[in-house]
Amino acid sequence: MGVALRKSAQWTAAGYGTRTLEITPLNEAILKEIMMFVESFIYKHPQEAKYVFVEPLEWKTNLDPSAFESGYIVSETTVKSEEVDKDGQPLLFLSVPHIKIRSFGQLSRFLLTAKDTKLKEAQACIEANRDPVTKILGLDYNAMKDDTSVVNILDKITKDGDPESEIKMKLGMLLKHLDLHLLNHSLKHISLEICLNPAIVKNDIERLKHLSGKGEQTVLESIDYTSDYEFSNGCRAPPWRQIHGEICYVVVKPHDVETLCITCSAEGVFLNGGKTDDEGGINYERKSEIYKDLVTFLKEKSAKFLENMSKQDVRFSEEWDKEKELNEAPKKEEEPTLQKALPASGKSVLEKNQINFGKSQMTKRLEPSLNWKATVDFKDKNVLRDTQEERHGGKLERSGPIVSPGRAQLVRKSAEKIEEIISESSSESEEDEEPPDHRQEANADLPSEYWQIQKLVKYLKGGNQTATVIALCSMKDFNLAQETCQLAIRDVGGLEVLINLLDTDEVKCKIGSLKILKEISHNPQIRRNIVDLGGLPIMVNILDSPHKSLKCLAAETIANVAKFRRARRAVRRHGGITKLVALLDCAHNSQEPAQSSLYDARDVEVARCGALALWSCSKSHVNKEAIRKAGGIPLLAGLLKTSHENMLIPVVGTLQECASEENYRAAIKAERIIENLVKNLNSENEQLQEHCAMAIYQCAEDKETRDLVRLHGGLKPLASLLNNTDNKERLAAVTGAIWKCSISKENVTKFREYKAIETLVGLLTDQPEEVLVNVVGALGECCQEYENRVLVRKCGGIQPLVNLLVGINQTLLVNVTKAVGACAAEPESMAIIDRLDGVRLLWSLLKNPHPDVKASAAWALCPCIQNAKDAGEMVRSFVGGLELVVNLLKSDNKEVLASVCAAITNIAKDQENLAVITDHGVVPLLSKLANTNNDKLRRHLAEAISRCCMWGRNRVAFGEYKAVAPLVRYLKSNDPNVHRATAQALYQLSEDADNCITMHENGAVKLLLDMVGSPDQDLQEAAAGCISNIRRLALATEKARYT
Repeated sequence: MGVALRKSAQWTAAGYGTRTLEITPLNEAILKEIMMFVESFIYKHPQEAKYVFVEPLEWKTNLDPSAFESGYIVSETTVKSEEVDKDGQPLLFLSVPHIKIRSFGQLSRFLLTAKDTKLKEAQACIEANRDPVTKILGLDYNAMKDDTSVVNILDKITKDGDPESEIKMKLGMLLKHLDLHLLNHSLKHISLEICLNPAIVKNDIERLKHLSGKGEQTVLESIDYTSDYEFSNGCRAPPWRQIHGEICYVVVKPHDVETLCITCSAEGVFLNGGKTDDEGGINYERKSEIYKDLVTFLKEKSAKFLENMSKQDVRFSEEWDKEKELNEAPKKEEEPTLQKALPASGKSVLEKNQINFGKSQMTKRLEPSLNWKATVDFKDKNVLRDTQEERHGGKLERSGPIVSPGRAQLVRKSAEKIEEIISESSSESEEDEEPPDHRQEANADLPSEYWQIQKLVKYLKGGNQTATVIALCSMKDFNLAQETCQLAIRDVGGLEVLINLLDTDEVKCKIGSLKILKEISHNPQIRRNIVDLGGLPIMVNILDSPHKSLKCLAAETIANVAKFRRARRAVRRHGGITKLVALLDCAHNSQEPAQSSLYDARDVEVARCGALALWSCSKSHVNKEAIRKAGGIPLLAGLLKTSHENMLIPVVGTLQECASEENYRAAIKAERIIENLVKNLNSENEQLQEHCAMAIYQCAEDKETRDLVRLHGGLKPLASLLNNTDNKERLAAVTGAIWKCSISKENVTKFREYKAIETLVGLLTDQPEEVLVNVVGALGECCQEYENRVLVRKCGGIQPLVNLLVGINQTLLVNVTKAVGACAAEPESMAIIDRLDGVRLLWSLLKNPHPDVKASAAWALCPCIQNAKDAGEMVRSFVGGLELVVNLLKSDNKEVLASVCAAITNIAKDQENLAVITDHGVVPLLSKLANTNNDKLRRHLAEAISRCCMWGRNRVAFGEYKAVAPLVRYLKSNDPNVHRATAQALYQLSEDADNCITMHENGAVKLLLDMVGSPDQDLQEAAAGCISNIRRLALATEKARYT
C-alpha cells in the first residue's frame, strides 16, 4: 500500500500546509479499492483484524459521536471502543474532531459507520498518514519496503521475536498483495485514459463546425471558441490554466438542450461552470464527468446530436481514415527534391527526421557487435520517447511527420505514464527530456579527423591487443571535447567497440576505452547511446575491480552519463548505488594530504569519483533513498572533514541534492554536518561556497538547524558573501540560506549587526528572479521587527519592493506581498507605500489565479488598512474592490478564507465600507463558513462577524443564517486567540434576543463562565458582557411571565 500511494496516487503540489490527494478518477479508484479491502477485512481475516497497530492511524474526522452505536462508549464529544488492547487502551478513540484507530477490525467498523461519507474519511486518513504501513507494522517493515521478495518479508518479520509474529507475518503478506493489486489497478486505469492534444481537439471542433448550422439535419446549431487567440502550442486556454492540462473552451448550442460551456483538456472533455459576469471570464470548476472526446460528450448530453450524428458518422470516419492514409504515406520519393530546395538549416531539420534511415545505413556498412544485437530491442522501445520531443523554450515540437491524429500521441503518453510508475521515476528537472539524435550530413564537408577516427575504429575492431592499445592511445590524442570527434566515434560504430572492450579481461584496453568514454560522454547524444548499448551495467560491474584506476574512470564516466532519468534508473537497478557508496569508504584514513602516500592519494581519488557519480544519481528521489539505505550519509559526513577541495565539491553537492528529503535533514543534524558546511563557507572556492550555502538553505527549514548555523558562526560568512554579486548562482544560494536562517529572530539580530539588511536592500534591483525571490523572502522575515522596518525605509527599500508587485513569478509575489505588508506596519513606511500606489497593486493581486498569492496579498492589506491615514476613503477609491473581497469568501482555500476574513475585519471598521460589503452579501457568506474546524479561520471569521454586527440588522441576519450555534462550539477550541475572538463575536450577537436563546440552548453560558476568570482582559469583558445580555433576557422573560 505504501508504494502504491507514493507512486500511483496523484498528490497536489505543496503550497500552504501539507500535500493532499487531487480529486481525480485515478485517486477515487485507488481509494475505493482500499475501502473494499478494509471493509471486508473483518470478515475475511478475523484473526488479523484483532492485531493492534504499532502506532495508531490519526486524522480529523467529520463523523459525529452520535453516529456510533453498540460496541462504543459515547459522550457528547468523545467516543471509546469497548474493544481494548492488553494495556486496557481503547482501539478506537474519538475526541472531536480527532480520531485514533489501532486495528483493522475497528477500521472496518468505522467505514461501515461512516456510510455515505466513507470516501472522504478514507481520503482524510490517507492524507494524514502518508506511510500507513509503517504505522501498522513498524519501522522494520519500512526498511524493507523496496524489497519485493515475499520470502524476505516472511524472514524479516519472523526474526523480530514478537509473540504475534505469525499474525504480523500474514498481515505483511496481505498488505504486500494489496500494494501489488493497487499498482496493477492503477496501470489498467492509466492505460485506458485518453490523452488529447490541441491538434485532435482542433480537428474535432472544425469538423463539427462544418456539420453545424440552422436546419434540422445539422448536428448542432453552433459551436464556437470562447477565445479567438491561439498560442504557439495550439492551446487557447490562458497560460495559468494550461499548466492544469486545459487546451481550450468552447460554447456549444445543441438543438434540444440549453447552451453548454465545455472545457477540452489533455485528460478529456467535461462541462465547466460557464461564463462568469466578468467579460470573457470562465468558471473553470468541473461540473460533470470526464469524457474521452467532444463527440462522445455531446452524444451523452443531446439526444438530437446523437440522432443526427449517427447519420454523419460514416462521412466523419471516412474523412478521418483518408487523412490518416495521407499522413502515413511514405515520403521517400519527395526527399531528393526537398533536399535541393531546402537551405542548410532546413536540411539539418530534415536530417533529424531521417534518423531511422541513417541507422539502417550504418548497420549495413558496419557489422554490429554482440552488444548492439543484445540491446536493439530495448533501443527500439525507447526510440519513440527519445526522438519525438525536443526542448525549445518550453515548447514541444514534432521531429517527424504527423501521424494519424491522436493515435501515436495516445500510445506514447500512456506508455510514459505506465513506465514512470513502474520505474519509480522522480520529478527531477535536469535533462529529463533527452535530446534528439543527430547524425553528420552525408554530403557535408567533414574534417580530416573524422576520417582518421574511422580508420582507428577499424584497427580497434580487427587488430590484436597491441594494435588495440595503440589505436586507443592515438584516439585519445584527438580533441575529444570537440563535437565532431565525439560524433565521428559514434557514427562509424566506435561506441559499440569501446563498450565491448570493457567486457574483456585486458586492464589496459579497459583503461583506454574508459578514458575515451569519459571524455565523449559529456555529449548528451553520446550519453543516450551508451545507455542504449547497455554500457552502464558493464561500468557498474567494473566498480568491483581491484584496480583503483579502473574504479575511478568507471565512476567518472557514470557521473557523466547519469545526467538523465533513464540512466539514473539503470545505475540503481544494476546495483550501482551500493557499489558507489562503497567507494566512499576508501578515503577514511586520508584526511591530511601532507601525510598521504601515493596509495592514499589514489584512495582519495576513488572516493572523489564515487562522490561525483552519486551527485549525478542523487537527482532522483528513489536514488536518494537508496544512498541513505546503503549507509552513504556517515561516509559523506566523514569525507566532509577532509581538506581536499576537489573532494569537497562533489560531497557537498550530493548532500545539497539529498537535503531536500526530510530523512536526510534529520541525518545531517545527527552526523553534525552543519558545522563542516559552515566551515567550508570560508573556502576560497566559489563552487564549494555555493553548494554549502545551498545545503544550508535546504536544511534551514528546521529551527534546530538554524540555531546550529548561528552557533557555529555561519551567519557572518553568509553576510559577507552578499557583497560578491558577480557569480549569480552563488548569490542565489547565499541569499536563499539567509532567507531561511532569518526565520529565527536571533539570527535576524545577528544579520542586523553584520549590516546584511542594508546589503539585501541593495540587491532589490538588477538581479535575476532566483536571487530576488530569496532577497525579498529574507527582507520579509527581517521586517517582522520594528528596527528592521525603519532600516529598510531609510535605505530606500520601499520603492523597489512596491515595483516588484507587478511581476508574474508566483513565489516572488508571495514573498513581496509579505515584505510590503510587514513594512506597512510602520506608519511612515505605509505613507510611502500609499504614495507609490502600492495598496492598489496589492488589491489587484487578489485577482491572481494562484491561491497563495491571493492569501498573501490579503494578509498584506490588513496592516495597510490599519495604518493608512484615511483608510475608509482609500478602500472606497478602488472601483469594485469591496465586491472582489466579498466574492473571495467563496474560495475553497482555507488560507485565502482566513486572510480575507482578516481583511474584512479591518475594512468593516469604517461604517460606510461596512454598509457596502453588507449590500454585497457578506453576512450569508460569513455564516456559510461558520462550520469549520480550522482554528486560524475560526479566529479571523469570529473577528469579522464581530465587526459586521455593528451595522443595521446584521446581528439578526447572522442568527437567521444559523451562524450562532457553530460559533458557540469555537469556545471548545484549545487556541486562546479563538476564545477571545469568539467571545467578542458572541457579545455582539447577544444584543439580539433570538441569538441569546440559541447561545443558551447550545451551552454557551457554562463555557463563558469559565472564561470570565481568564487573565486576558478582553476575553474577560466580552465573556462577562455576553453572559450579562443572556441573563438580562432571562430576567425580562421571567418578569413578563409573572406580570
